[in-house]
Amino acid sequence: MNAAPPTAAPLRDRLPAVRGSLSALAPLAPLTWFRVGGPAELLFVPKDVDDLRGFLKGLPRDVPVTVLGVGSNVLVRDGGVDGVVIRLAGSFNAIAIEDGGRVRAGAAALDVAVAKRAAQAGLTGLEFLRGIPGTVGGGLRMNAGAYGSEFKDVLIEATAIDRAGAVHVLPVQALGMSYRHSAAPADLIFVEAVFQARPGDPETIQARMAEITEAREATQPVRMRTGGSTFKNPDPDQSGGRKAWQLIDAAGCRGRIEGDAQVSEKHCNFLINRGAATAADLEKLGETVRAEVEKTSGIKLEWEIQRIGQPQGRRGD
Repeated sequence: MNAAPPTAAPLRDRLPAVRGSLSALAPLAPLTWFRVGGPAELLFVPKDVDDLRGFLKGLPRDVPVTVLGVGSNVLVRDGGVDGVVIRLAGSFNAIAIEDGGRVRAGAAALDVAVAKRAAQAGLTGLEFLRGIPGTVGGGLRMNAGAYGSEFKDVLIEATAIDRAGAVHVLPVQALGMSYRHSAAPADLIFVEAVFQARPGDPETIQARMAEITEAREATQPVRMRTGGSTFKNPDPDQSGGRKAWQLIDAAGCRGRIEGDAQVSEKHCNFLINRGAATAADLEKLGETVRAEVEKTSGIKLEWEIQRIGQPQGRRGD
């Protein structure tokens, strides 16, 4: 029999005062696109950058910190997340157009919102962000990309806060970005980014945005409980140019089911919660797909979706 999870009160008593919200045993499933997973031991939504800095500066070093955006590329395990989950919102959503085609965006700003704001200002180069279902902060952490472009192609610099509450302004070269990867230290919390766009023809920009929207609707299960691309595309030299979805399809996994989780029939690099799936169902299905792909092709797919937290019954062990 599993022991009851520890209460969050002792941890809360060890934390500094904040101006934002701090909630114990806060449900995380409603904050993710999969709609699965256990609670956060504590969920902190800072009021602004100064609130976040003060919190991190006073946070005991042994308390784990997890950052959650809009949950579009995250699988929260059923046992929940120990320590503090930080979710940026409010003032972290700001987007501003600056001189020279620069676009400044808070880490909580949706990628699609950045693309739309740039388009409204007659700036081109950021249209690909329309095809990324996440926030600027998440995109910085994983060098998100779509339709032939990545964050590193348009990023000038990013601002982040470390565990001591210090501010770091990092040029793109310092982030060590590569395919779906950033070498930025794991303890940095991104709060803002500055992108470089350029003047363009408004009609052409809007047409490209519409094209990306239509392509996503036609090829991806965007109206389902999903989490975006499940696995990274492998090295083309190893896969013979085949993408993850092609390897999954060739392995016979399209439409495969585990509990109430399913490999999408529409795009088989997407997992779907059909309504009553658990995080364990989704993760087990993903691991089954990886095993089948390795068996049929010899290629080990890497998860692109970020899996966080503890399995059911393991939280607080």
